[in-house]
Amino acid sequence: MATDNPLILVTNDDGVSAPGLKALVEVMSEIGQVVVVAPDGPQSGMGHAITINNLLRLEKVKVFGSVEGYQCSGTPVDCVKLAVDKILHRRPDLCVSGINHGANSSINILYSGTMSAATEAAIEGIPAIGFSLCDYHFDADFSGAQKYASIIAKNLLKDGLPESTLLNVNIPPLNPDEIKGIRICRQARAKWVEEFSERTDPRGKKYYWLTGEFVNHDHGEDTDEWALKNDYVSVVPVQFDMTAYHAINYINEKWDIDA
Repeated sequence: MATDNPLILVTNDDGVSAPGLKALVEVMSEIGQVVVVAPDGPQSGMGHAITINNLLRLEKVKVFGSVEGYQCSGTPVDCVKLAVDKILHRRPDLCVSGINHGANSSINILYSGTMSAATEAAIEGIPAIGFSLCDYHFDADFSGAQKYASIIAKNLLKDGLPESTLLNVNIPPLNPDEIKGIRICRQARAKWVEEFSERTDPRGKKYYWLTGEFVNHDHGEDTDEWALKNDYVSVVPVQFDMTAYHAINYINEKWDIDA
């Protein structure tokens, strides 16, 4: 599918200085020519936001050794858009996003800047993968994630994916030899049960802090949550076409829409 030295765009949402980004750059540099375009600071939870009411800045950085790198003042999606239009001047052979600090399994994909960057690449026709390690610690061990990022990226470059599809990959926080392998999964039906903690600042004004608990209502053994709980890497093929095709006939049959 790709050349012997594929062009690989690397991005993330944790920012250009994140250890997970450095870990992903290291392993992708063993596969092809890497160019990094990442946010200049943390952009977690930004989803598919783009910058439309502010200027964007793009600055070259030397934090990845000999690998060409840039930091962007915008969102993860902005990074991909600018990379293709202003830096690469063509579609790369692969876009990888991550390695995120923390899981992006199940419903988290909707909020994830990591996955939205990969989704933007897929919209542009670029094969894309989002990688997340289920460990929020800054000093997390990325060796297991690196091993499976290499395996999955090489497979995608070799055999491709169906059109308009990308991969959401989550890796359990284990040593490489403790991970049992890869499971191709569906997204679990799980959600955050959230509440806002009301607090008072030193000036007596109220403010709110989002808190919550992640609850998995899906007990299927074919889900990403099951795979991660059982020490497998979860790989969920996802698409950006959000049409609920199964609902079209239902609405046509049940609703009174002829009026």
